[in-house]
Amino acid sequence: MLCTTSAALVTRTSTVVNSLTHINRSFNHVLARFLSYVDSSLLGTGKLDHAAIYSRAGDSAWAQSAGFQLSAAEAQFIAKGFDDTPAVQGSGVKLGGSKYITLQANDRSIYCRKGQEGLVCVRTKQAILIAHYPDTTQPGEATKIVEQLGDYLISVGY
Repeated sequence: MLCTTSAALVTRTSTVVNSLTHINRSFNHVLARFLSYVDSSLLGTGKLDHAAIYSRAGDSAWAQSAGFQLSAAEAQFIAKGFDDTPAVQGSGVKLGGSKYITLQANDRSIYCRKGQEGLVCVRTKQAILIAHYPDTTQPGEATKIVEQLGDYLISVGY
């Protein structure tokens, strides 16, 4: 009986390990896809210089460009700002230690500026896109790029 139980336990353990390995591969594939969105769809336009994709709660970075530093508190403040627009409009958004003035905030988008540069944040079903544009980019150009990726992610379930 002990031998049969041990064999069954080994079989179940092997099944669980195989399932976890498959899940890990799938998760890594999804993260690679998000990194390609950051690199190609956002930075690849030449209009944005930094970008990141976070979980909708802002508690997990799924992909971000090199040198784009967001603290956990900054990402979570942005995430909460979609549901508490008066707070984000009143205090602005801090990112990488710099304060940006909020120009517009609703349950889908937050637009901020600091001088001639700015931020475009877009929330989808499962993610938050956070992109920075330099002073050489018009705000409308940056907004269009990030909003289009947001529309696409929503259309594919993200």
